[in-house]
Parts: sequence; C-alpha cells; structure tokens
Amino acid sequence: MIVPREHGAWGLLLVPLFTGLVAGFTPDRGAALFLFTLATLSLFALRTPLESLLGVGVISARTTEERWTAFLGSAGFALLAVIFLSVLMWRGQRSGLFVLGAASACAFLLQAVLRRLGRRTRLLSQVVGAIALTSTAPAAYYIGTGRFDKRAFALWIANWMFAWNQIEFVQLSIRAARAMGFKARLASGQSFLLAQALSLLLLGIASAWHILPSLSLLAFVPAVVRGASWFFQKSEPLDVRRLGWSEMKQGVAFGLLLAFTFLF
Repeated sequence: MIVPREHGAWGLLLVPLFTGLVAGFTPDRGAALFLFTLATLSLFALRTPLESLLGVGVISARTTEERWTAFLGSAGFALLAVIFLSVLMWRGQRSGLFVLGAASACAFLLQAVLRRLGRRTRLLSQVVGAIALTSTAPAAYYIGTGRFDKRAFALWIANWMFAWNQIEFVQLSIRAARAMGFKARLASGQSFLLAQALSLLLLGIASAWHILPSLSLLAFVPAVVRGASWFFQKSEPLDVRRLGWSEMKQGVAFGLLLAFTFLF
C-alpha cells in the first residue's frame, strides 16, 4: 500500500532517468541533478499510497487503519517532493519543469480514466502512463543542459517507444502464450511487429536529422532481436516472473546503450 511493487514501472522510470542524466550531465549542475533524482523518486513513491487512498489502485485502503497508513505515506512523500522541488526551482529557476509536470499529470489522469474502462483499454492505459514515466529523460536533460530543445524531445520519444515496445511485448507474451507455430504467433503479433517497424523508422529519421546520435539505433537492437525471435520459439508454459526479469535486463541494456551513444 506504500511502496511501489511493480518492478516493470520502476524500470520505466529509472531507465529514462538514467539516459537523461547521462545525456545532459555537466559537473557544475551535479547537485541540481541529484535533487531532481530525489524529487522524482519521491513523486513516484507518492503514486502508490495516493492511489490506495483514492481507491483507484490495485490495492485500495478500506479500513480506517489502512486509510490512515495511506494518508501518512502520501503526506510524507508529497512533503519530500515539495522540499526537493522548491530548492531545485528556487526563485523561478528551471521553470520548464512546470511544462513537463503538467504533461505528466495529464498522462496519469488519462491513464486513470482508461483503467476505469476495463480490460479492453489496459494496454492503452499502460502506454499512456509510460508517457509520464519517461518524461524523466527530457527533464534530467533540461536540468543538466539548461535547454529544452529538439534533442530533449527526441530523448523522450526514444524512451517512450522502448517502453511501448516492452509493454506490448509483455502483453503479447501473456495473450499468445499458447499460440502454436509461426503462423499462429504471427497472427497474434502483427500489431507488435508494426510498432517495432514504426519505432525503427522514426529513430532512423531522428538519427539522419542529427536529433539523436547516429549510434542510437544500436540501443534498440536487443529488443528487436528479442521480439523477432519470439515468433520462432516453441510454445511453452508462461513463466511471468521469468518474463519480468528478462524485460528488466532488456531495459538495463537499452539504457546503457542509449546513454553510451551520448558520450560521443
């Protein structure tokens, strides 16, 4: 009820944050980036007790004791976030964070609405929620460089497309776990293949226009290989925990490779 338990969501938050920190790092702004990291973690942790308190999360506070626990957790994380952000944005500094904060809040609000609509919009709600989680990449880049330019947006889009890829692959693996043979898997995964192709096309355009480093496409290679090989694998019982750890490794590989491309 207090600590976020979805390790997938942690990955969707920390990988973009890491890439943004590396892409925008400057030694003289190290303290500001550290404060932003603390504020980000506080806001992310705030989401779980707040959803429990409002009754819109996976676990809802029902008893008086549970509501009180959720309230204290929400108040504590909110206070920490306010302190860190107040220091970071003292006297109108880094006001561009208001724009990213508003965009993230809208994304989370829309995600909550989509969740209420039932299972048919589950995938869409997760993809929309990833817009907010991956906003840590352009935010960290903005704090480090002082610029909110096209590279910041490209960094956001690249992280969001990878998050979209992960979310759709996990849903596909669960939905088509019993699909037998290449044809059956292809029929189930056409939208996933289309999304992968579209992502590579957009990244290629961003690289050709020098918005992203030319080597940035390498960051998507492990995910593309993983997605393509799934169609040729034999059908076997689904191990959700194994799938989760596998996707966490994919996230780490993507984050390291994308960050590496910004060092040149």
